[in-house]
Amino acid sequence: MESIQAQFEEKSKKITIKKDAEKEDWAVVCQRFNDDVSRICDVADQEDYTGLFECFDDNNKRFFYLVKEDKNLYRMKHKHFFDNLGLK
Repeated sequence: MESIQAQFEEKSKKITIKKDAEKEDWAVVCQRFNDDVSRICDVADQEDYTGLFECFDDNNKRFFYLVKEDKNLYRMKHKHFFDNLGLK
């Protein structure tokens, strides 16, 4: 899945792609943030991106990413859930 770093203004709910941001694989982004990611909302007006996610680094600094969600996201969530339960 494809993702790109974004800026999000909470009061106005305005979402823009961060200047000079490059497209990244969403699985790599999740791994970089130790899977400390959560979905904020649906997105309809940002190219083919369908969801806005927030990610937290080790210092609890927030980063936002637009993600082109597909069926692989569902699989990733379940794999991570089962890994946490020790059911690899």
